[in-house]
Amino acid sequence: MGKQVNVGNVVFGSDALPLIAGPCVIESLDHSLKMAESIKMITEKIDMPFIFKSSFDKANRTSMNSFRGPDMDQGLEILSAVKSEVGVPVLTDVHLPDQCLPVSEVADVLQIPAFLCRQTDLLMAAGKSGTPVNIKKGQFLAPGKMKHAAEKIANTGNQNILLTERGTSFGYGLISDMTSISIMQESGYPVVFDATHSAQIPGGGAKTGGQRGNIPILAKTAVAAGCDGIFMEVHDHPDEAKSDAATQWPLDSLKGLLQTLLKIHEVIR
Repeated sequence: MGKQVNVGNVVFGSDALPLIAGPCVIESLDHSLKMAESIKMITEKIDMPFIFKSSFDKANRTSMNSFRGPDMDQGLEILSAVKSEVGVPVLTDVHLPDQCLPVSEVADVLQIPAFLCRQTDLLMAAGKSGTPVNIKKGQFLAPGKMKHAAEKIANTGNQNILLTERGTSFGYGLISDMTSISIMQESGYPVVFDATHSAQIPGGGAKTGGQRGNIPILAKTAVAAGCDGIFMEVHDHPDEAKSDAATQWPLDSLKGLLQTLLKIHEVIR
């Protein structure tokens, strides 16, 4: 048994299977509140711990013309409203060291994007905030190397660390090696599986494509492999989403998939 990470009343590394979910990018206050409330209603009915995820800035968009989200100040106002009005913990990305402290005043988890998982200054700043940190594994990185990213944060005295698998570059696409889950768990930290980014097809034209139909296959396999949580980007109208439209999971199909994942989790537990 590795470390347990507590985010409010959500515990990773225990017998539960928490869900981190929400739209890829913050689109508006009303949309964020609607999505958070809708996902909360589903997860409460099936007794699944839930953290709301949405980004105030998508700094790694393929095209300069792609929607990046509101600025940090507006994004944090929206996330704060989600926390107070819906009553759920929130997670969001940080891209720069000087964002970590102000974001930590609102967010319950700071997320390090996959492309930035080796950036020492960013990791150290996130760790020093004292807030739990979720590090996405770089598509370019062997899973055993993620222990070094975790050690940078742990060196600040912050042991509240999650590691997230989100696929590995293979040629110009991604593959998911489920043995990476157990390899990263050897670090002692809980490992989350990102079922939606793992279904991406990067670099095709002006925006990232993907195979939404593979999301349930990847999610079910990851739970069977023993992951400590599931990460999914969820949207009420995925094809109209302002970011990652090809790989956001439809809200109206969420409950059925989560119920299946919980059944698998119960068997392997």
